[in-house]
Amino acid sequence: MTAHLDDAARPMQQSKITTAVELVIPVYNEEAELARSVIRLDAYLQNELPYSYCIKIADNASTDGTWAIAEELQRQLPTVHALHLDQKGRGRALRAAWSASQAAVVGYMDVDLSTDLRAILPLLAPLLSNHSDLAIGTRLSRGSRVIRGPKREFISRSYNLLLRGSLSASFSDAQCGFKALRRDVAERLLPLVEDNSWFFDTELLVIAERVGLRIHEVPVDWTDDPDSRVDIVATAAEDVRGITRLGRGLLSGRIPIDGVREEFLRRDDRSRMPGDSLFGQLIKFGFIGVLSTLAYLVVYLLLRTAVDAQVANLTALLITAIANTATNRRLTFGVRGRAGLVKHHVGGLIAFGIGLGLTSGSLAIVHHSAPGAGRIVEVVVLVAANAVSTLIRFLTLRRMMR
Repeated sequence: MTAHLDDAARPMQQSKITTAVELVIPVYNEEAELARSVIRLDAYLQNELPYSYCIKIADNASTDGTWAIAEELQRQLPTVHALHLDQKGRGRALRAAWSASQAAVVGYMDVDLSTDLRAILPLLAPLLSNHSDLAIGTRLSRGSRVIRGPKREFISRSYNLLLRGSLSASFSDAQCGFKALRRDVAERLLPLVEDNSWFFDTELLVIAERVGLRIHEVPVDWTDDPDSRVDIVATAAEDVRGITRLGRGLLSGRIPIDGVREEFLRRDDRSRMPGDSLFGQLIKFGFIGVLSTLAYLVVYLLLRTAVDAQVANLTALLITAIANTATNRRLTFGVRGRAGLVKHHVGGLIAFGIGLGLTSGSLAIVHHSAPGAGRIVEVVVLVAANAVSTLIRFLTLRRMMR
């Protein structure tokens, strides 16, 4: 069914999943390219993609024959749908298409198909398996092969360096026209994204990263479109304004990052992450605990040759406690990114304080009751005390990282 939307900013509506993947092609005055690209993409997906799919052409206010071609493609190809908007803007087109989607995963690619189609499955698979929340193509990784002029290469790398310096972004390529995300993620993030044009991608990714979502990057083979109509100067100025606005929103708290982060942490999807079941967490935590205890003993014994037992214990315990918290945060509890980082390490330090009290108290008791006790006795007592503190650490961290 052909759809028209006048207001692409309307909130997403909850709908049941009817297909696995929906790929959107946003277009504006692309009558020369559209049919050839859509037919090629549809043939590739039909032969190579092991999931149900649909292609949605999002025509944002074209003034040539683009819309008529989109309607004809919809009539000819059962997997193609057409959506018409009365206003321009790539971000507006994506917002409208994704908001009306009934797919488990939504994504988009440019109409010129600059990205090699073989990257589609690596982009989608981590999302369909719930391994990642968003996935982006990157032209700036070592595994990418890119054909484009030095001017565009310089601008792209400069823009991403600017993002790293101003917004602490860690993803490598904000503007590659090849991205996808789970629809449940889109439902929560889209209302936070204000831009409706070229900065839309960047804003979405920065907010996702601040929330703590998992962003998967796929190196792509990419060929520049010599007929690209993007006004580089105007787009660059718009991006700078977007960075300034987004930075102010994050600093002022106008964008409710903390609340959204907590929502995602409470979602049932986290129960499908590796190690999130109690048994799985115990196994991983125990294994990491054994390694931490061995590292603790090595550091303790090395320091014990130069300082007394209490100083060696304090230093060894502090070093291994910080490393233990960081490792369990990622591997045991499946928490990635900077979301809750300070709180989690505070919890680790609380557990460290309890562990320090247990081990220091145990050493004090040994030295008081058996002044001549050797290193072997100290080690045995410390291992026992560490076992108790490990249990306390597990309960503390699990409560904070749920």
